[in-house]
Amino acid sequence: MEIFDGHRALLRPLVAPAIALGNFDGVHCGHRRLLEETVRAAERTGGDALVLTFDPHPAQVLAARFAPPLLTGRERKLELIAETSINACIVEPFTRDLAALSPQDFLQTILCDIVGARHIVVGYDFTYGHKRAGTTHTLRAFGQARDIAVDIIDPVTIDGIVASSTKVREFVSAGKLEGARLLLGRNFDVDGTVVRGAGRGRTIGINTANILPKKRLLLPKSGVYAAMVTLLDSSERSRLGGVANLGTNPTFTESGEMSLEVHLLNFSGDLYGQQLRVEFVRRLRGEQRFPTADALVGQIHADIDQARQYVATETDSPNPKKPAPAGRAHNPEKATRKPTPE
Repeated sequence: MEIFDGHRALLRPLVAPAIALGNFDGVHCGHRRLLEETVRAAERTGGDALVLTFDPHPAQVLAARFAPPLLTGRERKLELIAETSINACIVEPFTRDLAALSPQDFLQTILCDIVGARHIVVGYDFTYGHKRAGTTHTLRAFGQARDIAVDIIDPVTIDGIVASSTKVREFVSAGKLEGARLLLGRNFDVDGTVVRGAGRGRTIGINTANILPKKRLLLPKSGVYAAMVTLLDSSERSRLGGVANLGTNPTFTESGEMSLEVHLLNFSGDLYGQQLRVEFVRRLRGEQRFPTADALVGQIHADIDQARQYVATETDSPNPKKPAPAGRAHNPEKATRKPTPE
């Protein structure tokens, strides 16, 4: 998938692009339905299947104090989009100048004059332009006036629940991972870097990786979780079972900072500085204070035994299928082109 850092990076014309517009935080099942329709529209005309998304999230620019934490950072979002047959993505820098554009100017200047949209696909609640004045009704009227096809995707409902980023956040924040998985179509995950912690794991005989999550990412409710961990720096992206603890370590500290630690099952090695992806499979229990370190160790061993039962059902082959590469920001001098998406 080609990635362009903003519409100004499009120094070559796209072919009859079908464009999916949105933030796509989490790339949940509702988003995937929208992306699938965009691919189908592009296939009908032999054109590009394109996503136009925004970074940072508009709420972080317009109302930073109230902006929700993200389900996916930029890299993870692009990786998930690339797993579909979308073959190009514009990551539009969201600024106050962009937000000040009228709905008409946003569509005409960016989507028509520069991108050359021939088909636009959005969700049922999509808004755009200054003060979000643009709606699906104004978008459809704009398309009709310029012979641009417009598809409005209805809500995607799973087991009676509408798939939305807001609902996924609600499930994750409550530790209800089964609900999050239902709407995401995958385990909720968080990427981060292994950093040096307090080293308590070694003193109690249970090694853990202390993970610093990427900024502004949503974390689940504190507690102990069965987890699957992907070693992102590994050439094979090894995926291993584990037990994750998210909390403040109350057995050892009175008011510690929130930390994410993971004990990997059947693994030994140095992970400092490596990038890991932690999939939260199931919440085993809440965090609690134990009277002694020995009592804590006994509970951790029980947690490990319980976690093994849940991760055993996950795909844990030594050579898991790697997701399609998300690519890098577009360099016009090195551009290669596919006439139609695969």
